[in-house]
Amino acid sequence: MEKILIVEDNKSMREMLENILTEQKYSVKSAADVSTALLLLKKEHFSVIISDLQLPDMDGLSFFKRVKNLKIPFIILTAYGSVEKAVKAIREGAFDFISKPVEPDYLFIMIEKAIESTRILRENIILKEAYSSTIGKSQIIGNSKNIINEAEKIKHVAVTDTPVLLLGESGTGKELFARAIHNLSPRKDKPLIAINSASIPENLLENELFGHEKGSYTDAYLSQIGKLELAQGGTFFLDEIGDLSTNLQGKILRIIEDKKISRIGSNQEIDLDIRFIFATNKNLEKEIAQSRFRKDLYFRINAFPVNLPPLRERGNDIILLSQYFIKKFSIEMKKGDITISEKAKNKLISYNWPGNVRELQNTIERALIISKDNKITYKDIILPDKSINITEDFNFKGNLKQVTSRATKAIEKIKIEDVLKHTGFNKTKAAEILEISYKTLLDKVKKYGISSED
Repeated sequence: MEKILIVEDNKSMREMLENILTEQKYSVKSAADVSTALLLLKKEHFSVIISDLQLPDMDGLSFFKRVKNLKIPFIILTAYGSVEKAVKAIREGAFDFISKPVEPDYLFIMIEKAIESTRILRENIILKEAYSSTIGKSQIIGNSKNIINEAEKIKHVAVTDTPVLLLGESGTGKELFARAIHNLSPRKDKPLIAINSASIPENLLENELFGHEKGSYTDAYLSQIGKLELAQGGTFFLDEIGDLSTNLQGKILRIIEDKKISRIGSNQEIDLDIRFIFATNKNLEKEIAQSRFRKDLYFRINAFPVNLPPLRERGNDIILLSQYFIKKFSIEMKKGDITISEKAKNKLISYNWPGNVRELQNTIERALIISKDNKITYKDIILPDKSINITEDFNFKGNLKQVTSRATKAIEKIKIEDVLKHTGFNKTKAAEILEISYKTLLDKVKKYGISSED
């Protein structure tokens, strides 16, 4: 139900507007002066403001300038002699004006146009968001028992508004499952807005989530709608919730419970109608034990956990996924029908896939680029070398603790080098595959003297 704020000092006019708009199924609040209206705007979110031009404590034009940054369509009621002021307000950005006496049918049309204008603005932002997103259509591929079990679970939870927690290693397809839940839900025609908390610096993340008002901080030259507000009516997917600071964890908990937010720089609360999906590659129970994750938030988001199995535990799904990626990339590269040799398949199955489905996708894409004669061979499948031999030229002197320490460091160095080689020395991707922080990886690269030239 759309909320409308009426600001009119004439009691009979105010009550008449309240009655006719309530009959049209709008939620209506009214005020006799600007001071009362401003208090209401701090507490609630309104779709449209209808204000008289002549008010006891401030004229309608000055009132509009006070609330302009809220981006709420502002309709002015004006007497015949004040049309010039109303036109000035429109030049300043007010939506429109209506001359008194008010014709109800015309007012209803004007309100619907005003609501539609904000809807179009919001949808345009959502379309831009969707266009720039890497989330595609949901297509869960696999026939292994463990992936089928989890896929069956999401069919049941999708039709509800229960928060879902997707658990699994990096690259197992948590974002794909989030898209599937949304597409199977009654909210499928509304937006799915996704954000990865690990990819955005903390000082910018809060702004991305909540948005801000113009002038709320030094560089806030324009108002900005946050990702949570963009998800109205649809689904909000927060990936890597385990990487949130405890401060932001507390704010997310309040949002889940209250379904209300305020933009940065505003005291106005906005009601949210969204479904939450969360994901993490961390063991949140361990994070709680180490005081890095809030227990109350964990119990709130863990209402319906879904565990995505790593690729190494999915057996023949490796081949099914490989064939899907071969078809996908061969179309994109205009290579025609591509086959894959049995030796190449065996090589794929025997590998451990620390980067899971994401790593498999990259491997197949690379194989298609270098393959010849429309066939992917064993040599086209380039994987990190698994044959690690540290016994040759290894220093076994000293006690067991000293030898074990040297061996651990040697293996750690080899593993980091392999992953960096596999990712083309992309440290962000390497840290993700190794499941360590970016800073930890940098420290180890420096410690072991690893460079891209090596």
